[in-house]
Amino acid sequence: MAKKSVIERSKKTPKFKSRVVRRCFVCGRKRGYMRDFDMCRICFREAANEGLIPGIKKSSW
Repeated sequence: MAKKSVIERSKKTPKFKSRVVRRCFVCGRKRGYMRDFDMCRICFREAANEGLIPGIKKSSW
């Protein structure tokens, strides 16, 4: 879990476009971020297993 100050800093518009830091809206993690779902891989997996994300199911073959 990221500190609140770091999360708030990332929400501000940066001086340069390349400085944008995308963070998970659930936990604030910046690594393993998936843009399609706006969350990190860990939160995505938890939400998908609980069935909170429509159209996503665990694959098995």
